[in-house]
Amino acid sequence: MPLLKTEKMSKAFGGLKAVSDLNIEINNGELIGLIGPNGAGKTTVFNLLTGVYEPTEGKISFQNKDMKGLKPYQVTQRGIARTFQNIRLFSDLSVIDNVKIAYHQRSSYSTFSAFFRLPSYYKGEEEMQRKAMELLKIFKLDHKAEEVAKNLPYGEQRRLEIARALATDPKLLLLDEPAAGMNPQETQDLMNLIRWIREQFNLTILLIEHDMSLVMGVCERIYVLDYGMIIAQGTPDEIKSNPKVIEAYLGEEVV
Repeated sequence: MPLLKTEKMSKAFGGLKAVSDLNIEINNGELIGLIGPNGAGKTTVFNLLTGVYEPTEGKISFQNKDMKGLKPYQVTQRGIARTFQNIRLFSDLSVIDNVKIAYHQRSSYSTFSAFFRLPSYYKGEEEMQRKAMELLKIFKLDHKAEEVAKNLPYGEQRRLEIARALATDPKLLLLDEPAAGMNPQETQDLMNLIRWIREQFNLTILLIEHDMSLVMGVCERIYVLDYGMIIAQGTPDEIKSNPKVIEAYLGEEVV
């Protein structure tokens, strides 16, 4: 049984069909790429999978349960987390508070305990602080735990966003252009990090990326989207030589 499955998933904005009859299957533990030219509908797919948009037609199943109509926070509670193409941190909060906010959905104390500052509240807060620091250490951000998030360099803000997503304890992690704005060395480091967190956290990962060196370097299978439709799928080697993919990127027919 696939971990995630979409069946004829479509999204229309007025007369524009941004995603059309999308069928994808992602199995547990896979690392999958979703690529395509600018405007192909990739981020719209992520917004559909995470409850930001509701499909106009079709079905989304996660762990064999229907996801259609769920709000983003409900999708997160089910086990899907994401990052964004444009970094969306709580920029005026500290680095560690960004991570602790994500842990709150799994906090062990009640609102009643928090309001009256009962022992269970302090125990829960201490546990969240410890877990957040452990996660920041993995991403080499523990020494900046008390810094304001907006003051971090761009690459560290990217790592913090991934750390915050992992704090929700996801089964499926969606990465939207994680290498955007990174130099080649940072991209290589990110590639190693993605492989590592997949193994360390027992994750399934779906990523959107324009950097083909990263996509071809880490993904086991790739879906190619153009004008909202899947035009190809397969291994990196199969995708590299697919005439439809080359035509979509270069804008001309390949003989």
